[in-house]
Amino acid sequence: MEAFKEHKGIAAPLNRSNVDTDQIIPKQFLKRIERTGFGEFLFFHWRFDDDGNLRDDFVLNQPKYENATILLAGDNFGCGSSREHAPWALEDYGFKVIIAPDFADIFYNNSLKNGILVIRMNEEQVQQWMKKAEQGLTLDVNLEKQEIIDTDGTVVTFDIPAYHKEKLLNGWDDIALTLLEEDVIQAFEEKRA
Repeated sequence: MEAFKEHKGIAAPLNRSNVDTDQIIPKQFLKRIERTGFGEFLFFHWRFDDDGNLRDDFVLNQPKYENATILLAGDNFGCGSSREHAPWALEDYGFKVIIAPDFADIFYNNSLKNGILVIRMNEEQVQQWMKKAEQGLTLDVNLEKQEIIDTDGTVVTFDIPAYHKEKLLNGWDDIALTLLEEDVIQAFEEKRA
């Protein structure tokens, strides 16, 4: 997993609540065994019509959000079935940060485990940023300082559990975290043999 310290990027507003994992990555695209290649199917039924053409009215299809790496979302983002493919699709599409009033617990943890910084932010602030994003909004997200600076220079702080912060700052997924104890594991295995 890539270490995350600071990210500055264009914010795209997805002003919808209760976006579930099947909307993020529909079930028919879960056949891959790799963790890559899911980005093209992100929000598939919202991005494409029945003939496979881009829908002009969907936010991510608008040219100003083409290079967006920060997603502003509504309440309860990532609800529905436990689907690790949802953070994989978001990351593969290019999103590094997702900011919403709240997230489904499993999605929240899956995202952090896969290197996406998910930030719970009060709804009023998220709505303000969504309105600004319609005109163009860049956010500078600093994980070490736990603060976000918007285009106007407004600084907003956020909370994140210390455990997740340390893992992201160091680029440790669960396997890397286990391998920090490789010497102890090796000594145990040698002793056991």
